[in-house]
Amino acid sequence: MEEGFYVIETRELTKMFRDVLAVDRINLKVKKKEIYGFLGPNGAGKTTTMKMLLGLIHPSSGDAYINGERVTQDSVEIKREIGYLPETVSFYGNLTPVQTLNFFCDLKGVDKSVVPHLLEEVGLKEAAKRKVRTFSKGMLQLLAFAQAMIGEPSIYILDEPSSGLDARWVKIIRNRIKELNENGATIVFSSHNLSEVQVLCHSIGVINRGRLIAEDTVENLNKRLKISPKLWIKIRGSIPPWIQEIEGVEDVEVKGNEVLLTYKGERKLQIIEEIKNRGIKIEDFRTIEPSLEETFVKLLEGEK
Repeated sequence: MEEGFYVIETRELTKMFRDVLAVDRINLKVKKKEIYGFLGPNGAGKTTTMKMLLGLIHPSSGDAYINGERVTQDSVEIKREIGYLPETVSFYGNLTPVQTLNFFCDLKGVDKSVVPHLLEEVGLKEAAKRKVRTFSKGMLQLLAFAQAMIGEPSIYILDEPSSGLDARWVKIIRNRIKELNENGATIVFSSHNLSEVQVLCHSIGVINRGRLIAEDTVENLNKRLKISPKLWIKIRGSIPPWIQEIEGVEDVEVKGNEVLLTYKGERKLQIIEEIKNRGIKIEDFRTIEPSLEETFVKLLEGEK
């Protein structure tokens, strides 16, 4: 694989806090223009890893690379390429969002004329003259997202961007992540909202007790873990007992005239055809793909 193929890469990245091993020889690989979900239980090492990617925490050993360049605490040019949204956001309460973003524009050397557009992008245009101290948690998170977008960085590192937010704020942030990626940005974000990760991410990394235990697409992880899809079928009449004996059917859950089949491989069409050929009238059916939650739980169970 060619050098520099990965926009973000870590090599044996490790962090000790006194006698606590917080991050244990992690090797992350994030491709250009990819949305990468970074998952793990609380205290697994996600935030520590992200801060090492940013040069905010110095690793005990190992290295992090952004666009092929080794990250250090003095990596100013590398940091210009990154928009960062921390897990906990805090701003001066007496400033308006316009004044807040103007301040960060000055820090980043960006023209302040971008501020009105940024506020509109995150849905805070109508709150432009309010004091930040009057903002809800969701509004503060959106302001932090606007701050991260200053300078149009090519890489975003977002630590729990939608944590604790209600549906309307989550939707705005999700849409912004998708739009930024469609415009060419590479995005790494951590989240406890697994359905959101499944919808947005091209690939995921799962960390547990400081170790990266899996890194791949959700589809490939499901294949590796042998997590099968399900087929929901609604028929006219009662469910026949022989349905569980059809080739490829692994498990059967019956509820009234509905059945949920777990099946292997590419057997869906054959299963439906066999049911029809035996004279059963199928009123409706649909495939239910494995959820990321199933994948996540199975990965963690494998660590016990």
